Amino acid sequence: MATYDTLGATYARTRRPDPRIAAQIHTALGNTTDVINVGAGTGSYEPPRTVLAVEPSQVMLTQRPPGSAPAVQAVAERLPLRDDAADAVMALLTIHHWADLTAGITELRRVARRRIVVLTWDQDVFRERFWLVREYLPEAAALDDARAVPIDRLVELLGGARQEPVPVPHDCVDGFGAAYWRRPHAYLDPQVRAGISMFTQAGDDLIAPGLNRLAHDLTTGRWRARHAELLALDSVDVGYRLLVADL
Repeated sequence: MATYDTLGATYARTRRPDPRIAAQIHTALGNTTDVINVGAGTGSYEPPRTVLAVEPSQVMLTQRPPGSAPAVQAVAERLPLRDDAADAVMALLTIHHWADLTAGITELRRVARRRIVVLTWDQDVFRERFWLVREYLPEAAALDDARAVPIDRLVELLGGARQEPVPVPHDCVDGFGAAYWRRPHAYLDPQVRAGISMFTQAGDDLIAPGLNRLAHDLTTGRWRARHAELLALDSVDVGYRLLVADL
């Protein structure tokens, strides 16, 4: 995938697994005996029982640490696997990049024997609750409107699923979109932004005005005055959701 051949270059530095989110994902996988990770990237959140990672970007594959599960370069829509290949399949913050969502979910259902675990986000909640997109980058949020998958549609494609909110800790070590909700200066760091697809896909010209406003508000204290209540919170729910489907 061309996007992640570019976007993924800094993932090993900025997109490390957060242990609290990892614990929630591993609990959702339950007592399944073997796991396939689709859209695996650099291997974040893979439990020890992962038997195969599937990832389209060679750049991402080369950043997988030593000792990771075996990996194959392929896309979700055409998994090079037999039917019922593993107890569980997981797909974490990846489905919005797939070219054909229906085909991809059909493939997950084909290769999973017992359970599918998907980490995604509810765009409506994200827009409403995350100050960065609401106040500074509505243009970037508009781009996400087109690629974000409505939760109801995803549940339908999965054949039913339970939903779990995934709170984002204030010191989250996985630098995805809302990870720095209590550390606003981080969004001014180009290396941080390089690991967040919302920024890279929007482009510098689109996000520069909003980031300039953010920099000004941080310098003047306006951001702190407006969002003082956030500084007392340990975690927030800004719309990230874990979907667990039993087959």
